[in-house]
Amino acid sequence: MTHYNVERWTRSGRLTVGAALAGLVVLVLLPAFASGLVIDKLTTLFIYILLAVMWNLLAGYAGLVSVGQQAFFGVGGYLALRLVDAGLPPYLALIAGAAGAGIAAIPISTFALRLKGGEFAIAMWVIAEVLRILVMFDPLVQGETGTSLLALNAYDPELRRNLTYWLGLGGLALMLAGTFWLLRSHIGAAAQAIRDDEDAAASIGIDVMRIKQIIFVLAAFGCALAGTIWLASAITFLPRTNFGVQWTVFMLFMVLVGGLRTFEGPIIGALIFFLLQEVFGNLGVWYLAGLGVVAVGFALYLPAGLWGSWQQRSGLQLLSVNVVLRKSGQSTETP
Repeated sequence: MTHYNVERWTRSGRLTVGAALAGLVVLVLLPAFASGLVIDKLTTLFIYILLAVMWNLLAGYAGLVSVGQQAFFGVGGYLALRLVDAGLPPYLALIAGAAGAGIAAIPISTFALRLKGGEFAIAMWVIAEVLRILVMFDPLVQGETGTSLLALNAYDPELRRNLTYWLGLGGLALMLAGTFWLLRSHIGAAAQAIRDDEDAAASIGIDVMRIKQIIFVLAAFGCALAGTIWLASAITFLPRTNFGVQWTVFMLFMVLVGGLRTFEGPIIGALIFFLLQEVFGNLGVWYLAGLGVVAVGFALYLPAGLWGSWQQRSGLQLLSVNVVLRKSGQSTETP
């Protein structure tokens, strides 16, 4: 009889987590040493990583390809504005706004998740547009003119910058840890089974709708949190910007370039996207068109992305969300 040893953590995985925790400590202390420009840039990077990881969770691991996640990015910021207007302290309102968007995702999911494939993707885009139009009717937003989170001006500029940075860092760290834990749980395994064959997953007793809803709501909350952090950084809320489809374009690009269905890939893709935006971001619409072309190229000719292709060639696994079975010094990953 062949015997296997089940490993939930590999040596490389433990080292990676240790390095990540050390890096987190450095990042927490960074505002005491770095310039304001560096802190602002890192806050933006945190937003990009959060968006990429959330889209990968939704599309890569659950098979729910959405082109409407900007709906939650915008709703999170809008609800934060509304809560501040109702008297809630700004930074508490930012967190509550993201939570409110996550709650709003529950009734949306009961409709959207009944659709599949292209129907689901298009429906999410339509939902995003409907929500943008409804928000524009609110006198607080003033239509296309938009509004600003003026309550943040009560904070000293340096303190506001650092608080926004720590909110972004803390939110990203918690969402990364939560997503990793979820993917390594039975929910993550069920989500991947549904992605591969929904009918087969249902036939073995998986509650397809419940699993999809959990992933959908978590991804919505993460995107909304990114939206509130963006609002705290930019202060200005413009419906056409905050609900803009460019956010989903960015998510697609980061995940496809970094590596769909890998945990590290979207993080790498976000770093690459951040660097590209720093260099070419002032090209406007041509820049967005270029991102689209590159994303299509990766989807056609390098579907595993940079990190996924590297994993296939090297066999290196850092943060695997799957079980590792070892036999006679060899390892095999199973979901």
